[in-house]
Amino acid sequence: MKSSSALLLGLFWLALATSPALAADDAWPTRQIKIIVPFPGGAGPDQVARLVGKHLQDALSQTVVIENRAGALGSIGAAEVAHAVPDGYTLLMGTNTTQASNVATLKNPGYDPARDFAPIIRTTTTAMVLLVKPDFPAKDLTQFLAYTRARKNLTGGYGSGASQISVAQLQSRGGISLVAASYRGVPLAMTDVMAGVIDLTFGDFSVAIPQMQGGTLRGIGVTSPNRNELLPDLPALAEAMPGFESTIWYGLLAPAGTPQAIVNKLHAATDKFLNMPETRKRLADVGVIVATQTPAEFGDFIKSEIVRWGAACKEAGIEPQ
Repeated sequence: MKSSSALLLGLFWLALATSPALAADDAWPTRQIKIIVPFPGGAGPDQVARLVGKHLQDALSQTVVIENRAGALGSIGAAEVAHAVPDGYTLLMGTNTTQASNVATLKNPGYDPARDFAPIIRTTTTAMVLLVKPDFPAKDLTQFLAYTRARKNLTGGYGSGASQISVAQLQSRGGISLVAASYRGVPLAMTDVMAGVIDLTFGDFSVAIPQMQGGTLRGIGVTSPNRNELLPDLPALAEAMPGFESTIWYGLLAPAGTPQAIVNKLHAATDKFLNMPETRKRLADVGVIVATQTPAEFGDFIKSEIVRWGAACKEAGIEPQ
């Protein structure tokens, strides 16, 4: 009889201990949600985050704010989310830089990209464009390689892991002498190309295409393995430099330990929105392709990307800083 009473008492306390947590997860969200973008406003991840954030605000009936925490190749913002309370109210729009290449490019990024996050959804993939000023002497890829190979100490700016590796690939695969200059984000490097401060940079399609259309920058080639249908006149850099590739991606993550019910709720709302025809078209128009993954798929993908980008950094001769 005593054992039965003890069992019932134990079950009572177990129910009491777990029911508030379950109720809290079920009621989430009850206040403002913050999505940290670890790059400047206007960057590709920022554009996707703001589009997703607006939808989540409508779908979840809570305010969703976007906060930019640029610097140190995105590690400042990513570390902030990694160490945040895992309650679903602080999220990260991460990228291949924060979740993969930073392992190889930074000695101490301040977080473990595989262990310290709960993957929610990979949102999109894209590529980059090699950009120069409109009056740059070389007008196409062939001329660009001939011109740059004949000169020393041209400056190539980067503001992400993908752009850093792309600059390094120009050196290793293109045989070009470049001084690499670090920026807090890709848009800032692009601004300095326009101003003539540096000679070239790589910009995500989402930020490069508007500048090219406006005549403020000129594209030389794309970093995807093949030509892109949105920029059919631009060659893939791999056409002249075999093996050149820098395909990039963005995705939504939460701190590790975030309840799975919250992760699933965020995934369902975001996945539904991204795969709407009008959303896919809007993103494709700026060269960003919807390519969603489940939380489990995204987690496995990040682990494989850490290996891939680590190998790319090693091949490009990039040493951790």
